[in-house]
Amino acid sequence: MRSTRTRLAATALLAAVALTATACSGSGDDKASDKPSTSQAAADQGKAEIGQGIADRLKEHGIDVDAWADGGWRDWDKDKWLSEAKDFVNPVIEGLWKPDRMRSAQEADKTVSTKDASADQGISDPEPEPVEATAEKTPYHENAAPVGKVFFDSPDGPAVCSGTVIKDVNHPGKSNLVWTAGHCVHAGGAGGWYRNIVFVPAYNDLGKSEAQLAGANATEIAPYGNWWADWAATSDEWIQGGSATGGAGAAYDYSVLHVKPEQGSKSLEETVGAALDVDFSAPSATESGTMGAWGYPAAPPYNGQQMFKCLDRPGRFSLNPTLPTMYRIGCTMTGGSSGGGWFRVVDGETKLVSNTSIGPEDNTWLAGPQLGKSAEALYQDMSKTYGGQ
Repeated sequence: MRSTRTRLAATALLAAVALTATACSGSGDDKASDKPSTSQAAADQGKAEIGQGIADRLKEHGIDVDAWADGGWRDWDKDKWLSEAKDFVNPVIEGLWKPDRMRSAQEADKTVSTKDASADQGISDPEPEPVEATAEKTPYHENAAPVGKVFFDSPDGPAVCSGTVIKDVNHPGKSNLVWTAGHCVHAGGAGGWYRNIVFVPAYNDLGKSEAQLAGANATEIAPYGNWWADWAATSDEWIQGGSATGGAGAAYDYSVLHVKPEQGSKSLEETVGAALDVDFSAPSATESGTMGAWGYPAAPPYNGQQMFKCLDRPGRFSLNPTLPTMYRIGCTMTGGSSGGGWFRVVDGETKLVSNTSIGPEDNTWLAGPQLGKSAEALYQDMSKTYGGQ
């Protein structure tokens, strides 16, 4: 594995606003089905390694631990779809996320309905002009090292988002934290926590085509390996009010993952050689300057295998006058870019300031939440409670 410092310096961001992410990709249905899809069941042969802590949590919910380890995690019984913040369970299933399974994952994007978009009562700024997404330079580990893909299992099968390696203020230089969208880890009000959540930094590092990846090995697909989320946190507002169209939870659609390597012992930051600070100042759209969004768009005309970015000055976007306004930029990235980081330069340093949450069906713009005190509290709790593990 390589440990090369990112070249996403402040000057590069100012010139190209590189290193931001887009929207997440998956099947997009938040409702749990009673049975797993046939294709998913056929593809998943892994056996979970369940520690005592996870076993105890499963038992508390009346779940047979041995059955879960042998493949019971595929059962999305509505009565057993764990949903509360304390219920996150994500044991490592070594070898589950093979290259072909990663390529089969579908976008898990959130689209805005006409009803949602018309509810702002004049608060939103005019819709931005579309900004054509441009491909990130390869190798990704030299140009956008903190960016990667987030894979997970939903009731409809394997799904994918984007994510960013962020710094851990309480464990400098040894962060195991990843920033993504809430809807990439939890279904919101209609469901619960997704399963088998894995972060893959610098996915498809050389940006190979779909045809070239047909025979790719694990190192080509995941140069820094697979990083399993051993804990995830998202906002109460997303858990209670999130929906397939973003809903009331969209303004709080963010998540922090604490991850560990499927193999190895070094921290994520040490392994990748890069991590970004998070800007929790929640600047207004007019004060924020240019923002860049990075991610792996997976819905047509993209295929989820290459990294793209968009740069634009944000405007305000409101779903409801009672909710915080969101940032909105022009961008043609599609589902799969969800959860990808938005970046801006603060005092010469590139920082994560938002993440892709929702967009329209015609894929002309993206919207992301402001990250203020609530987001910072979520981050600090994750860092202090799990950061040193």
